[in-house]
Parts: sequence; structure tokens; C-alpha cells
Amino acid sequence: MILSALYDYYERCKETLPPFQRAYVKFKYAILIDEKGKYKGLEGLGDEEGITLLTYRPEERTSAPVPHCFGDNGSYVLGLKDIKPEKTVNLAIELKKNKKNYEAFVKDVETIYKALPHNKYAKAVYLFYQHYDQIVIDQMKDDVNWSGLCKSLNKNITFRIYGDRSVAATDEELIKYKLDNSINANVPMLCLVTGKKVKPVDTTYSTFILGSKSNAKLVSFQVSSGYDSYGKKMGLNAPISEDAEFKYTTSLLSMLSKKSRNKFMVGSRTFLFWASKNDEAGKEAEESVFSMFGFSEKDDDPNKNIEQVRKVFTAIYSGEMKTTSEDKFYILGLAPNSARIAVVYWAEIPLREFAGTICKHFEDMEVVDTRLEKKPYMSLRNILSTVTLGGKVSDATPNLPDAVVKSIFQGIPYPQTLFASCIRRIRAESGDKDKNAVHITRAAIIKAYLNRIDNNQKINVMLDKDNTNQGYLCGRLFAVLDKIQEEANNQHSIRERYMNSASSTPAAVFSTILNLSNHHVENLKNEGRKVFFEKLKQEIISKIDADGFKAQLDLQDQGRFFIGYYHQRQDFFSKNEDNNNE
Repeated sequence: MILSALYDYYERCKETLPPFQRAYVKFKYAILIDEKGKYKGLEGLGDEEGITLLTYRPEERTSAPVPHCFGDNGSYVLGLKDIKPEKTVNLAIELKKNKKNYEAFVKDVETIYKALPHNKYAKAVYLFYQHYDQIVIDQMKDDVNWSGLCKSLNKNITFRIYGDRSVAATDEELIKYKLDNSINANVPMLCLVTGKKVKPVDTTYSTFILGSKSNAKLVSFQVSSGYDSYGKKMGLNAPISEDAEFKYTTSLLSMLSKKSRNKFMVGSRTFLFWASKNDEAGKEAEESVFSMFGFSEKDDDPNKNIEQVRKVFTAIYSGEMKTTSEDKFYILGLAPNSARIAVVYWAEIPLREFAGTICKHFEDMEVVDTRLEKKPYMSLRNILSTVTLGGKVSDATPNLPDAVVKSIFQGIPYPQTLFASCIRRIRAESGDKDKNAVHITRAAIIKAYLNRIDNNQKINVMLDKDNTNQGYLCGRLFAVLDKIQEEANNQHSIRERYMNSASSTPAAVFSTILNLSNHHVENLKNEGRKVFFEKLKQEIISKIDADGFKAQLDLQDQGRFFIGYYHQRQDFFSKNEDNNNE
């Protein structure tokens, strides 16, 4: 199913992806030669990273040397490795060190030249190696690009005939020869991806992800390790055609590329996502998921595109943006696992249903916002950073980011770890006069968590005067006492000293802070405010249980305490309340 979806992605995007057995490869330098193979100079290609060129897909290497098509690293092309530009280079010694790689490359050039003697690049490069000696190396040392070349010998080098615009590695005739002469001696079998009877591959191409080995693969096979059956080895156990293997690995590599907008990283997890169609809804959904999850620690405002994300998914879910029942959205979660890549998450969801799930996340996270610049829709980075000590996503509890993502994608309850971490950060910061411990993001997290686990005590977006939950009422009352002290003395010592105990053991502290509040009320200069606050206190206290304040609040009601506190504080800033109190 995963491979089939990746195969379909290639078919959908094939105009922007490399054709069969080709790949976009970076090259850093070109050796300039004339048509007789005589050395003419060195040329830097592109920027610091080099230039990306469409060439024959590099064959993968194990222990044996495997030369690439008329372009490779310095040990293959020049027999040079780990050279210091200021020191003398003895070519004979260097060729001896890199004998296997160098000879394999030269042999490949010779083989292709004999097959295509008329090809100008095959001939020129072949003749270059007939002339390649210490004199050529000494000429290279005089080139202004020598120092850069020595520092980039681990990067790809190719050849250019002096005066030409193209390079040897992109010559179509040379690539076609490599394609036509690739060896696959397997007997045709039924491909598990396409259903066609064709020759299967023995191994699949590497698709590196962060944290994995460079040769890590999504699909891999071992020899003589219990995976062989009925005499079939490696890929023959689960036959995949060359065409299917190329297309699904190319899709993976494209989505895993550095500038891809079809991936995001969460901890050690790499998530890929794509739509089944290339229409407006599919493109907008992909871009919106990237905006919502594809954050960077360098972003100044992780919420800047979140409102647009909400609008897109609302349009898809409502039918304003047209979709069909055939439109799907795919999400693939990958993690490094030894020499393989482990699939840790996979979802194939109708696009409209997926949009509805994302809309539900926004609905659950929505909470009253009295800021001038309202941004109530939280990005993943914002959610995770607000529950960590240093405010960095990288400091989040292991597996928490992964669990939050799954909650959003599947519409299931948010992880208890997220809720507990949020409460813990509020407690840690409540005594700090310079910090607002119960801010909008934390209030949104608490509301969203509680609403998904308890349908009987739904928390509203804004102040709910009909909510009689004891934790919520204690939070409201505490906010009133805090506000009285703020207006009377411009202080928050009640909040700094008593918030933690009031939210967990209200019976132990509320009698004390209510007495303190009576003194603070006396310091209010506006008689109207005195009456307003006394009425508000009595309104809330009248709803407290007849037995008085609870001796202890469980963790969920502690969360409701902080929501009650947040709602009441925000209500003080609302225009309607201000108008009523004038």
C-alpha cells in the first residue's frame, strides 16, 4: 500500500521528477579538456554546494568500487583523496592509494569508448586518461581552483570539453548506453506494486533520513538470515520491478530532499505527506500541512500562516473547495533503525475526512484571545515549545511530539504527557512575577485535552458562567482576587505565592487569600469597582459546594482551575465587561 501510493506520487509529479534511471546529482567541479583529451583547466560549478545536474542514477556501492557515469568523487576521477593544496602531490603514490577506485573508473570509460568511439565525450575523456600523468597534476596545481578542488575531492567531478556548454555526466548518449547495458539476469515475476510480470530487482535504492545510515532503505533484504524462502533470495522474495523500484524510491528521495515542502521533522521522526491528486485541493492541503508542521527553529512567528491553514481545511471540509471520494491524503512517518528505515506511522485518509480532522483540532484549540493581534490557532512548534523548560522543541519529552502529531492527524485524545507537562510549566512559572504562566497557548492545550477526554464537561471558548465544576470556579475566584490586588496595589503577590496551592488544595488556602482580598478591596479608590468585585466574588462563591472548598483537586480539575483563571482574566479585558463597569 505504501509503495503503491509512492508509485502513484511519481506518476502524478513525473513532469518535475527525473525520468527512469536518472537522478538529479550535485557536481562541484569540471575538468576542462579539448577533444583530444588535453588538459585545459579546472572549472568550479554553481555555488558553494555545486550545481545540480540530471544524469544517470548513481549505482550504489558496497565494499567493491562502482564507478558512476563520467562523473564521481576525486578518488575515482583523479585518484586523489585527502590532498592538502599547499603540499606537493606525487601522483604515482596517490594512484597506488586509490588504485581500486581509479582503475574501476578508467576501465568504465574505456569500455564505453570502445562501444561508442564516435561520441566526443567518450573519446575525449578516454584520451585524457592516456595523457594523465604528473605533468597534468602540476598544471592543475597552478590553477586558481586547485585549492577548492582539494577541499572538495569528496564531491562529484565531471568533464567539460573546452567551449561546450554541457558536461560529460549529462551526455544523453552515454546515459542511454548505461541504461541499455544495465544487467538484470532475473526471471520475470509478478511485481507486487504494478501487477505486471517483469524482471524484479535484487535490492532497492537507499533513501537516507536524518539519523539513519547513508545506505538505509525503506525496503531491504538479507541473505541467509531466515528471510530466504523456496530458494529465493533478496528481492525475489517480494518481487518489485525496476520501474516500480525506481519510481517509489525517486518519490521518497524527492520528498526527503532538503528543500522539500512535503516533509516535516518531529524529534527523530521524519513525516512525509502528499495528496493523491495534483488539483487545487491537493496542492493547498499539502502546502497547509507544511505550514502547520514544517517549522524551523529560525522562524520568528510559528503562527504566521496558521489562520490560512484553517481557512483551507475549512474550505475543503465544507465543500467550498471541490473534492471527490477518490481524493486521498497520505502520511508516512519514518524513523532510523540500524541499516533500515522503520515505518512508525502510516495513514491513507479521504482528503475531506482529513480536512475535518484538522478543523476539529482548530476547534478544540480555540480559546478567547483579547490581544490586539489575534492568533488563536497554534502551530505544532508553538504547542511543543510552550511545555518545555527552555522553550525549544528539541527539549520536549521523548515521544511527545510524535504523540501530538498522531492526535492531530487521527482526532484522538491529546497525550496525557502534553497536558501534564503544560500543568508542570504553569506551576514552575507561577511564582515568577516577570512571566505570565497561564497564557493563551497553555490555556488552549488544557482546553483541547480536557474536551477530548470528557464530553460531559465541555469547556467553552470564553468565560462560562454556567460552568459549576469546582476546579473551574476556584480558578475564576482566584482570578478575581488576583485582579483586585492588581488594581489596589499594582501587585500580584497572591498569584505568586498561592496559585499552586490554590489549584491543588483550595480548602487549605482560600480562606487566607479571601481575607487578604478584603484588605485589598478597601484600598480600591473607585467605589463602583468595590461593588463590582464584591458582587462577582459572591456570584462565584454561591456556586461552591455547600461543604466548602474541596480539600484536593485531581489533575484534570487542576487543569480546569487554570482555564477558569484564564477565562476570568480575559473577561476583565473584554469590551462588554468594561462598558458594564463604567
